[in-house]
Amino acid sequence: MPSLFYFCVLRNTKKQRRGSALAFTSSRDKKKGKMTYPSVSLLRQTNLLFIRSFMILLLSFLAIKLNLCFSSIPSSLKTLHLLGHFTFNENEFATRDFGGQYHFLPMAVLHPKSVSDIAATIKHVWQRGPGSELTVAARGNGHSLQGQAQAQRGIVIKMEALRREMQIHTGTKPYVDVSGGELWINILRESLKYGLAPKSWTDYLHLTVGGTLSNAGISGQAFRHGPQISNVHQLEVVTGKGEVLNCSEQQNADLFHGVLGGLGQFGIITQARISLEPAPTRVMWIRVLYSDFSTFSRDQEHLISAGKTFDYIEGLVVMNKTGLLNNWRSSFNPKDPVQASRFKSDGRTLFCLELGKYFNSEETDVANQEIEMLLSQCSYIPSTLIQSEVSYIDFLDRVHASELKMRSRGLWEIPHPWLNLLIPRSKIHNFVQEVFGNIITDTSNGPVLVYPLNKSKWNNRTSVALPEEDTFYLVALLSHAVPSSTGTDSLEHILAQNERILNFCEAAHLGVKQYLPHYTTQDQWQAHFGPRWEVFVRRKSAYDPLAILAPGQRIFPKAISYL
Repeated sequence: MPSLFYFCVLRNTKKQRRGSALAFTSSRDKKKGKMTYPSVSLLRQTNLLFIRSFMILLLSFLAIKLNLCFSSIPSSLKTLHLLGHFTFNENEFATRDFGGQYHFLPMAVLHPKSVSDIAATIKHVWQRGPGSELTVAARGNGHSLQGQAQAQRGIVIKMEALRREMQIHTGTKPYVDVSGGELWINILRESLKYGLAPKSWTDYLHLTVGGTLSNAGISGQAFRHGPQISNVHQLEVVTGKGEVLNCSEQQNADLFHGVLGGLGQFGIITQARISLEPAPTRVMWIRVLYSDFSTFSRDQEHLISAGKTFDYIEGLVVMNKTGLLNNWRSSFNPKDPVQASRFKSDGRTLFCLELGKYFNSEETDVANQEIEMLLSQCSYIPSTLIQSEVSYIDFLDRVHASELKMRSRGLWEIPHPWLNLLIPRSKIHNFVQEVFGNIITDTSNGPVLVYPLNKSKWNNRTSVALPEEDTFYLVALLSHAVPSSTGTDSLEHILAQNERILNFCEAAHLGVKQYLPHYTTQDQWQAHFGPRWEVFVRRKSAYDPLAILAPGQRIFPKAISYL
């Protein structure tokens, strides 16, 4: 609206100058005895005054209409018959997320007690039509990175308030029905009571089901089972029209595939049916180091393609860490303590292969034999082998232990300018050489993950944009920024570093895709999705044509009719 106003003012100013020049010429000609036309000049000035008056009235009318519209929204929401409730004040929590860079205050927060609460709210917004600026965002546990779960002057739905009893179904193909606002850690705890567990995870379990399924859900098990979105049988979804639809491979399949990895653009996941498998009780957690990326990546790629292999495979880049193995001894035991104590990590760039082998207590000897056989196929630095036997739940929830430590040091609720990239296998060496050779000088700002994934384990009908090749790498720069700093751990420095990396990827034509993507223009989003953009736009038009949902993704600006 301001841009329209300034355009009109600028245009009228130019016309006024031109009209003044004509009037001045007419007066000058009159002094010379020539025929003049003062009425034309006066007419133009009168028209300009009329246009200016009209524009002022129009803009005033629009401003009044918008103010009346927004002032009436809380009242209209209060008329909805809900099991839950809205809050219109003290909603500052909805302006915060894990990324810590964006803070948009919503007009209201919905605390739903049923799916019908969510459907009624979205339908109410839908029925207000294109003249309403109101948008709706689903918020899980607040771990978005770029304000994706925020809705400026809109409605935020607190999904954790949507409580449903988990339903575990045992049998030859076990599964669990869970609320979209349920945390994965709770699913793990409940399913373990039946000796079962989901197949695919994220590294951090205190995330909601709807949140991870709207992106993909990746961890060290994804090379075998695919991401979490590859392990879903069925969804219940509330669309941007307020419709509640069940969808699966057999029913409403287009919506099912669109919502999985769809960044919240087509509907809000209110329930999911997740595949389960028999759960082990123990994990042998192993780390080994490499000084050469080629050897490191070759061993990783071998392990993810082997028939008999580890159950969890990830990797880390470690730069300029002093006493690395000694620092890890609080959680791991070195295979050869004497040789481990002599290993020097100072000033070096090292690559850590992190592995997990699942087993039950009575299978310990067999598991150890398999581990020894698999490690014999790898060319790591022998003195760096460290390992620890832990329970299955402690292994999967390992990041939570780090969270508690970081919270105690005040390092959790600070900005986290993460950058997650999916890089084609053929380009990973180019990337590593440039980024870890010339751009990043140390990894003290947070972990840097590097590990390969098999594209064959991903469903290409979902909305996730992936690199073209059959094997690609996840590179996750999981930085945290110190708010008061002006050095290399400052937000400004890390964001500039991320920008340098993205600029390099584009200039070198690496074919990189962002995971947990963030762009500021629709052209960038179109480039991100590539040939899949047309399908993405069609699905948006079908399921959320007024662009009500997930405004924080900044993919589809809300088209507003002011008249």
